[in-house]
Amino acid sequence: MNKVILSALVICLVSLAAFSQKEPVVQQPAAPKPAAVDTASMDIAKATLAAHGGDKLKQLKSLVMKGSADLTFMGQALPGAFSTAVSGDKYYFELTSAVQSLKQVCDGRETYSSVQGFALPPVTSLGFPVLQRIGDAGYKVSELGELLRKKKRGFRITTPEGYYTDFFVDEKTSQIKGYESSYEVSGRVVTTSVEVDEFQTVEGLVVPKKYSQRFDLGQITAYANFKTKDILVNSQMADDAFAIPK
Repeated sequence: MNKVILSALVICLVSLAAFSQKEPVVQQPAAPKPAAVDTASMDIAKATLAAHGGDKLKQLKSLVMKGSADLTFMGQALPGAFSTAVSGDKYYFELTSAVQSLKQVCDGRETYSSVQGFALPPVTSLGFPVLQRIGDAGYKVSELGELLRKKKRGFRITTPEGYYTDFFVDEKTSQIKGYESSYEVSGRVVTTSVEVDEFQTVEGLVVPKKYSQRFDLGQITAYANFKTKDILVNSQMADDAFAIPK
C-alpha cells in the first residue's frame, strides 16, 4: 500500500484533517450557521456536562491519555499507539504505527507538526475536549440539524473559530454515546464520527476509554479502534511538556 496514503490515514484518524501542500491551509468548517441557543438544547448540554464531571470538568487543568490505536484501511489492520495531553489551549499529541508517526505540539501560540507540509485543526476544537467549554463565552450551543433530531437526542457546540461538534446523548444517563463533525480543509469536506463503547471515571471525571471511529474523505473511508490504558487528571506537567521542538 502506498506509504503516502497510509501516512495521511494515520493523521486523519485522530479526528483531524490533513492534506500535504507547500503552505498548509486549514479553512473554517463548511457547516451551517448554528441556530440561536435554545433552552432545550442548553438543558441537554448542561445535563451532559454534569454527567461527565460538571464543575470538575470545567475546572480541569490537565488531562493525559495513552493507549492503543488500531487502524483499518481497505481491510488492512495497522496496530499503533497514541498519547495526548491537554492543558487549556496547550496540547501535545502523538500517534505511532509501523508505517508513520505523527507528533503535534501547541504551546498556546505556535503549533508544531513532525510531518512537514501537513496542517491540522486544533485538538481542543473538536470532540470531547469541547464539552469543557459549555457555558463559556463564544462557544455556541444549538440544536442538532432537523434530520438528526428525528433520530437522536443531543446538541451542537460551535467554537469561536467555527468548528462544530454534534454530540449524541443517552437519555437515561445523559452521557455522550458518540459525536461527529464535518469541516472543510483546502476545498475538501471531511467527516469524522465516533461511537463510545466504554467510559472510565477518574478523579470525578467520566472520560471515554474505549471508542471506535470512522473517518470519511469522500473516496476514502477508514476506521480505528481506540483503547485508553492510562488516564491522568490534573497531574503535574513538566515545564517543557508543550515546548515547540527546535
